[in-house]
Amino acid sequence: MVLSMVSFTCNDALMKYVAQDVPLYECITVRGVFVMLGIWLIALRDGGLHLRLDRDARRPVIIRALAEVVSTLLFLAALIHMAIGDLSAVMQSLPLVVMLGAALFFGETLGWRRMIAALVGLAGVLMIVRPGSGTFDIWSVLALGAVMMVALRDLVTRGVGRHVSSTGIAFYAAVAVMLTGLILSLYQGWVWPDLRHVLLLMAAGGCLTAGYISAVAAMRVGEISAVAPFRYTSLIAAILLGLIVFGEWPDLWTWAGSALVVGAGIYTIWREAQMARRG
Repeated sequence: MVLSMVSFTCNDALMKYVAQDVPLYECITVRGVFVMLGIWLIALRDGGLHLRLDRDARRPVIIRALAEVVSTLLFLAALIHMAIGDLSAVMQSLPLVVMLGAALFFGETLGWRRMIAALVGLAGVLMIVRPGSGTFDIWSVLALGAVMMVALRDLVTRGVGRHVSSTGIAFYAAVAVMLTGLILSLYQGWVWPDLRHVLLLMAAGGCLTAGYISAVAAMRVGEISAVAPFRYTSLIAAILLGLIVFGEWPDLWTWAGSALVVGAGIYTIWREAQMARRG
């Protein structure tokens, strides 16, 4: 999960940087080609890309791919207009949302302490986006929508049988995102990218490939409520990249809200360890 989060954050920074010069949907399309190639190469190591799905697997894989498409569009639209550290801080609520979803839909144990931690973390998100203030706009709404869609994606992943390969799941999601980007780019228009843009999008594709594979693998092993809190590590990477690449620095409210969100995540990890020892 840590590898997944750092990889996704590097991808975000690269996409935000390239999208300053190249239309967003074109970036999604070009990056998608490299992602599919990367997943295919990884699959060759494991004996090939197995894409055949049985009847039980088709529905969750399709729902997951659709959630991937919507979350990608919402997230990248928000990323272009928000500081990467601020957006990452909002996304840190995802482990808490997934934890609540796992308890609601999969019956995983969630005691009152972790419930309070989740509520504290969500209060931290409100501090970051600050509804009713001048900083709360449509991009903040899109960021929150991206959180909901990624949570749906991760929860649906749990329902995919273990006989379906992680690379196959990731490949279907990558194809769906790339085709959506291609269709939308026809309306947005294309510009001819230079070699630097292509190389940066190739790097973004490599980072996203690593993120896809490791995220799918992480969400299919162990309790979701135990794995998900490790997502908060992406905030550190996002703040550093935001400062180094874009000269962005979170304000006091974002720092305070992030502290609540990350603190809630750390507490859930500690609480999970305590329960494991008792078991």
